[in-house]
Amino acid sequence: MFNVYLIVKEKIIKEMKSWGVILVIFLGLYLTGLHTEVAALAQRAILTTGLISADTETDSDTEQKVDYNFKLKNLNGETVSLDDYKGKVIFLNIWATWCAPCIAEMPNIQSLYDKIDKDKIAFVMLSMDNSEAKAKKFIDKKGFTFPTFMAASDVPDLFRVPSIPTTFVISKDGKVASKNIGMANYDKKKFREFLEELAEK
Repeated sequence: MFNVYLIVKEKIIKEMKSWGVILVIFLGLYLTGLHTEVAALAQRAILTTGLISADTETDSDTEQKVDYNFKLKNLNGETVSLDDYKGKVIFLNIWATWCAPCIAEMPNIQSLYDKIDKDKIAFVMLSMDNSEAKAKKFIDKKGFTFPTFMAASDVPDLFRVPSIPTTFVISKDGKVASKNIGMANYDKKKFREFLEELAEK
């Protein structure tokens, strides 16, 4: 009976040590701010499987009109308006530095941005961070070159989304051609063709 007690006690102590190590790792990641990066890395691995694709379906009966009266400030402090991109297809992604799924999809968004015709398709990466400096530091550190902005006026109702990342594709005539809630791999042939077809209409 005493031997059983000792075996159980040893197992409990061993189990507690294992959980203690896991707890220390998670606490360390959290305190250093690396938990978002680690989560994003895991989610990026999921994206590479191709299981999560961007939506390319449009429903002409429910296409929403976009309010172009929306001021944006780029990370160099220059103010532009969404109206400046009227007549182009707009890829508008709402993200934040604290959002792991946002970070996970960014490399494939950058890859897509490198391949598209920038005369016909505009990118608006809209940061929801409270600090412009934080967003700029993150973008610079990662080496992303897609155009990144902060809201410089009230965000239109359409873009007040309950969760991020959320990505809108806006047609040349100002209608939402696609809305994708959650992370996705946008650098896929089907999605690139979707953007190109919209740009040619």
